[in-house]
Amino acid sequence: PHTLPVAPPAPTPAPLPPPVAGLEDDRERVTPGSRTLLVVEDDALFAAVLRDQARELGFLCLLAHTGADGLKAAEGYQPSAILLDIHLPDHSGLTVLDQLKRNPRTRHIPVHMLSALDQTREALELGAVGYALKPVQHEQLLDVFRKLETKFTPGVRRVLVLEDDTRQRESIQKLLENEEVRIQGVATAHDALQQLREHTFECMVMDLHLPDLSGFELLEQMAAHEDVSFPPVIVYTGKSLSRDEEQRLRRFSRSIIIKGVRSPERLLDEVTLFLHQVESRLPPERQRMLQTARDRESTLDGRRILVVEDDVRNIFALSSVLEPRGAKVEIARNGKEALALLTKSLAQPRLAVDLVLMDVMMPEMDGLTATREIRKRSEWQKLPIIALTAKAMRDDQEKCLQAGANDYIAKPLDVEKLLSLLRVWMPKG
Repeated sequence: PHTLPVAPPAPTPAPLPPPVAGLEDDRERVTPGSRTLLVVEDDALFAAVLRDQARELGFLCLLAHTGADGLKAAEGYQPSAILLDIHLPDHSGLTVLDQLKRNPRTRHIPVHMLSALDQTREALELGAVGYALKPVQHEQLLDVFRKLETKFTPGVRRVLVLEDDTRQRESIQKLLENEEVRIQGVATAHDALQQLREHTFECMVMDLHLPDLSGFELLEQMAAHEDVSFPPVIVYTGKSLSRDEEQRLRRFSRSIIIKGVRSPERLLDEVTLFLHQVESRLPPERQRMLQTARDRESTLDGRRILVVEDDVRNIFALSSVLEPRGAKVEIARNGKEALALLTKSLAQPRLAVDLVLMDVMMPEMDGLTATREIRKRSEWQKLPIIALTAKAMRDDQEKCLQAGANDYIAKPLDVEKLLSLLRVWMPKG
């Protein structure tokens, strides 16, 4: 006899450490299906402001002080939405976002970022629904809550697909459509603009080569017209984007997310991310495709990473994580050697470094000094630098960011956290 498949029981929430500084939250009252907001924020005063605002708007509120607690709470309590600070004591908020979005049990939960630093583009590309800079005004906060609410309110999600090849358009439609997702297919930029004037879409999939306008011209028009909505845009194209095309697309990424996606699995992965679809409710074969997209992680393949570190054990530990994943590891024992190596690579483009892992404590020239020196050269303004700090020292982290590092990770290194950071900061394309 055919038995009906039984959904696995939801895990009972791992006990969440109590909120800091005598704050209380609503963890005792949360039941499956309640409107719950998880606030991941280590500043107790601001966490209390967010909690009170959430309660006023009819949410129950959970408070987590660290990234690790936030990840546990998200998986265990399955909140309706998450407010996430970027500067946390144990993780950079972007790695928390990356891990939330890679976990099939949490990736549908809408996340809004809060930070004193502007890293909007990175956050939006990872699938955040928005980004507010601190200090956040009351009006802005209400906007944040409204935005989160539209994302988790059930209803049909609309996707605009712009592709002039009928067969391609139909196969994309087949791939993406289900009871919750309605696809509107168009063949020209002109028709796309018309649709964007009349309807709201959660997301748009487009080819760059169109019969009437180029994809770039269409994006320019979307950005220029007030009456045209501007959803996240996923560029789905058969050919690789040139560096120049990537750069042209990046100009729009303050307001949109542009992804050059080249396989059906990746496309499904990106679209379900922006639609906040619950993965376990998708047909099994789509769930398998999503798993494939995540397994085929090619972030590190062929990338050159400069490890600036004087401790042999750390060099060994890093190499054994990076090399099996296809990265080429260059080693410098201090800041001076790192600068010499980078300077040499300017003359030989095939030795160009994609990302630097910079230890802070080193003889000869420490990591902060080296980072400042690197940032003085215009060629290295955009080079991603991740600082390795000794322990989760708050002022250490601040100093690294002030010196020009993009992010930091505390030792002893947690492999998942490191891979998350590399995914966030590795140059695309």
